[in-house]
Amino acid sequence: MTVVLDLVNNPRPRHPEKAHRPDSPVQPKKPDWIRVKVPVSAGYAETHALMRANGLHTVCEEAGCPNIGECWEKKHATFMIMGDTCTRACAFCNVKTGLPGALDPAEPAHVGEATAKLGLAHIVVTSVDRDDLADGGARHFAETIRAIRTHAPGTTIEVLTPDFLRKEGALEIVVEATPDVFNHNLETVPSRYLSVRPGARYFHSLRLLQRVKELDPAMFTKSGIMVGLGEERNEILQVMDDLRSADVDFLTIGQYLQPTRKHHEVVRFMPPEEFEALKTIAYAKGFLMVSASPLTRSSHHAGEDFARLKAARAAAK
Repeated sequence: MTVVLDLVNNPRPRHPEKAHRPDSPVQPKKPDWIRVKVPVSAGYAETHALMRANGLHTVCEEAGCPNIGECWEKKHATFMIMGDTCTRACAFCNVKTGLPGALDPAEPAHVGEATAKLGLAHIVVTSVDRDDLADGGARHFAETIRAIRTHAPGTTIEVLTPDFLRKEGALEIVVEATPDVFNHNLETVPSRYLSVRPGARYFHSLRLLQRVKELDPAMFTKSGIMVGLGEERNEILQVMDDLRSADVDFLTIGQYLQPTRKHHEVVRFMPPEEFEALKTIAYAKGFLMVSASPLTRSSHHAGEDFARLKAARAAAK
């Protein structure tokens, strides 16, 4: 479990806004179906070395993803651009919070070079929230997309963006750069936003996804939620309907795991059979692609899933 305050090795707390919160209730014991192996493979070590050599951040590390061992062994990684410090303070997230530094103008090229070195067929690029920037970092996303296309022209690109709340024109900048998949996660149901995602607005995020399809109907769109935060089943089904109304193609549903006791507690661990039931319902509602399991994350198996997504669209025509 990650420690919120490590004042010996890091004089600044990782989550200063959470440091004085009371501890949440002790997390229930993790069931066997969400236990993962410690990453120790040679492939993991090679991917780690490449990230450090290029001065890159990954959401795999910063958010404490449980799938990091599996993905990095295969040299799959989700690049996190615009630094490692987020301007938001979501109750579920383990990414560091604070005032970010200036953007690195060389970062897009470094991401492109690393993509080529890893030989990736598909890449996922995400970022911290940058509410301090006039465009929320949209131009940096666009520059990164273009750099990947320069260094690795055969690689397909998926972006997982912030909500660009109150950043007029930002979405259009990213869509104009033509990523193959535009992903923005709703994260949870509307009733949980104030406690889980207080800096965001559910209907703004939903409208963002809808707007992508208005700007480019051919672009694949994707969104995901976590379960175990106190939501009701009927609320999950309503989110599915909302996303289909926005013409979203791909839905992911995964189990929330509490990074520390200063974060939102795990209210419930959903068993695998309930994930399977939700997957069946989601397909019946019209999603082209659904990934729903305890360890599902937005970028997990993204390359394989993109191939299946394209095939599903072709079959539906």
